[in-house]
Amino acid sequence: MSNIIDNQILDQELVKNVDPDLQPTKQRIMDPLSYAASFMGGCVSIGTFSMGASLIGILTVPQAILAMVIGCLVIAVALVLIGNCGHKYGIPYTVQLRSSFGTTGVKLPGFLRGIPAIIWFGYQSWVGAGAINSCLKILFGFDNLPVIYALFTILQVALAIKGFSSIKWLENISCVFIIGILIYMLYVVKTQFAVEIGAVFADVKGSWGLPFWAATTSFLGIYSTMIINASDYSRNVKEKVGPTMTGSLYTVAILPVTLFMGLIGLLVTAATGNSDPVVVFSTTMGSKVLTVVTLLFIAFAQVTTNVLNNIVPPAYVLMESFHLKWSHSTIAVGLLSVCCFPWKLVTSDSAAGLSLFTKVYSAFLGPIFAVMVVDYYILRKKKLDINHMYDKQGPFKGINWAAVIAIIAGSLCSLVVVDLSWYVSLIPTGIIYYLLMKYMKSAKSFRTGTVFTEK
Repeated sequence: MSNIIDNQILDQELVKNVDPDLQPTKQRIMDPLSYAASFMGGCVSIGTFSMGASLIGILTVPQAILAMVIGCLVIAVALVLIGNCGHKYGIPYTVQLRSSFGTTGVKLPGFLRGIPAIIWFGYQSWVGAGAINSCLKILFGFDNLPVIYALFTILQVALAIKGFSSIKWLENISCVFIIGILIYMLYVVKTQFAVEIGAVFADVKGSWGLPFWAATTSFLGIYSTMIINASDYSRNVKEKVGPTMTGSLYTVAILPVTLFMGLIGLLVTAATGNSDPVVVFSTTMGSKVLTVVTLLFIAFAQVTTNVLNNIVPPAYVLMESFHLKWSHSTIAVGLLSVCCFPWKLVTSDSAAGLSLFTKVYSAFLGPIFAVMVVDYYILRKKKLDINHMYDKQGPFKGINWAAVIAIIAGSLCSLVVVDLSWYVSLIPTGIIYYLLMKYMKSAKSFRTGTVFTEK
């Protein structure tokens, strides 16, 4: 029995031992509305709150807003570029990488993508557990954060195990509630702390130079992990949804949530001096009911973000690298997130630390993005032989050192200007990869199906 994928016949012998979750998508379950809702729910990240907080004293409020907008627009374009392959061929990120990095080489970009996701999963789970713990303390006098954290992590892993069908409904249900509560939270911050906010920003002159573009990198960096595994999401979107539509969906979903979360983080931290949203909103809402609702929102937001962005991608990487089942991979991600000691990340100066962390890992993810774009659009003209992608003894066998050398060189370039790491890495990486693919002897088999193929 064969499947038809982009008018190609998939050889079932090649995928008979491949986990179904890594095979080309057989059923597209996301319509445009569901897809937009998924990204809206998946982008309510406390990391965005922290990035907003890191801009205090650096940019004016209008400059901060513009930096967020630019970052979001770049994200939308980048998601379309990477996600087109997954949408067209129904393949996940780890399979998409094979044409550029090789069947063995995919482990390098896989782990570079997976490690930040696992750290964010642990961090956001601790923040969400803290919100739940505060609610229980207010309502029932119960206070045991480690136990709540363990149970909260288990809940998220259990939701992820059920796959994209459960993720779809979770995100769809949450999106309306998320926007409503974000609007309310921003209103409370603006009205309750108007004097304090005005005093903090009165003497801030801001900048249109490096600090401004560094801010766009910070907000872009939060989603740079999500960008390179865009195919993990787009492969579930119905076939007739084109690039223009998906780009619009990304913008509509990501921009308002990022603006609200970033502004709330910027303003409330400026007013209170505290960048921990749980502490801030558990002490400033002025009403027990509103405090509980807000804290529950913070907890719920971590679930929607973690399940989509921080569990699915590293789980696919573990499946590809260690031949684990989907359920075992998601459990492993949960255990690894605990090993990151997230309680050490939630400190008074965590905002600055997380901003630096985001810029550093973006220095590695930007080059991966560049290699994937050059390989798919310039070298292969968006045409893949799906059987080659699943043939571990075929032309993509082993490691493509052209891609590995390119991302190392691109990363070194980007680390020269860490504040602009993602942007700086793109052109050098792309040029180096193109030239190495053309002239490097060991890349000969990887030139199969490219513009360099000998006729």
